[in-house]
Amino acid sequence: MRESRERVRAAIQNCGYPFPQQKIIVNLAPADLPKEGGRYDLPIALGVLCAADLLQGIKRDITTSHEFIGELALTGELRGVRGVLPAARAGLLAGRAVVVPSASGAETALIDNGSLWQAEHLSEVASYICGERLLESPDGVRDAPAHQYQDLQEVRGQPTARRAIEVAAAGGHNLLFIGPPGTGKTMLANCLPGLLPPLSDAQAAQVAMVHSVSQGGFNAQTWGRRPFRTPHHTASAIALIGGGAPPRPGEISLAHQGVLFMDELPEYDRRVLEVLREPLESGHVAISRAAYKIDLPASVQLIAAMNPCPCGYLGDSRCECGLDRIKRYRGRLSGPLLDRIDMHVEVPQISMSALRQADSGESSDTVRQRVAQARLMQEEGRGCINARLPATRLEEACGMNAELGAFLDKAADQLRLSARACHRVLKVARTLADMEAAHSVRREHLLEALSYRAFAR
Repeated sequence: MRESRERVRAAIQNCGYPFPQQKIIVNLAPADLPKEGGRYDLPIALGVLCAADLLQGIKRDITTSHEFIGELALTGELRGVRGVLPAARAGLLAGRAVVVPSASGAETALIDNGSLWQAEHLSEVASYICGERLLESPDGVRDAPAHQYQDLQEVRGQPTARRAIEVAAAGGHNLLFIGPPGTGKTMLANCLPGLLPPLSDAQAAQVAMVHSVSQGGFNAQTWGRRPFRTPHHTASAIALIGGGAPPRPGEISLAHQGVLFMDELPEYDRRVLEVLREPLESGHVAISRAAYKIDLPASVQLIAAMNPCPCGYLGDSRCECGLDRIKRYRGRLSGPLLDRIDMHVEVPQISMSALRQADSGESSDTVRQRVAQARLMQEEGRGCINARLPATRLEEACGMNAELGAFLDKAADQLRLSARACHRVLKVARTLADMEAAHSVRREHLLEALSYRAFAR
């Protein structure tokens, strides 16, 4: 912010205006709100020009009817800034016209509004507010080219895991794959984004605004594409949930409305994994620090993968892991975290001969049609996907009777399932019923849902 003093001075002089020689005070209110970045350069420069009466014929209401966003180069050129999309949207919702740098035009053009303008130079904006010229509206591409995800047809064998990932996609359920190395866990996870239906315009706008304020910014070519984030297991808690100074969204917020894939789950620090518990349950992250408090969206679908033991070959002659070592390895995953993962699915080792003879199975396009139909039933019938169904509406949505209730109670006692885990089982069973267009959950749906609790077994 202090450097803006020199940028504004040089930009005004290079545009041919004399810079005022008296002392200039710029008041950025409210004073208790931290400011950072170069987005204030353009409004500061315009404020100096207006206060010094260097612009002739200026429209006096321009400062109350417009918002100006942009960083200035020393030559007076406008540079793009991070976070321009939510800032422009807030200005438009307040009933003001918004002027942004041309470098940020493609990003802001994703907002449907006729009061959005772009400029490349400070002199263009100065001429605009004097009524000497008009600015252009930014052009953006809403129909971005489709991203090529891994196709489910490339996964040979593993019928149970293929079925599980379809169920997870249909209901938005969190999923954990457990199996030896090389069994296709990562490949299956990479297939999941290709099974999900496209984002609505409202969801796409949420994703774009989160990425706009992130360190990497937002690429307009990814509009409407579900995020797929794959943080390394050395990531810190702040990198995962967000924070820092200045605060930035973490991986779980960058995966909002998409998929967060965490490979080698037990290799993460346990304290890092524990910060996922509340966001997975609530769908948002509340970060409180001494200097700020922010609330970030984090409605994600978690898919994770892990080995059954440290070496990965449990039950094989190659495995040399003792019982204590295996307990310590699995103990890195707490019970509360596992409760929040709806499905735990084993992915067994398959011999090369069986793998060559296995059918390729259905493609992602075929499965995606069934997933979209199941999700449409959920949205129309219950107003949300099953993974987000409140516990208070769960039994009514499942159509539970006394017999099914007694069966679930007995299974919960035998498998030692918590109340939260039982709710997750019911949600998965409801998804299985939706995939068959069934009005209520049946016993076979509950049995299959219970089979997806490998840790309980």
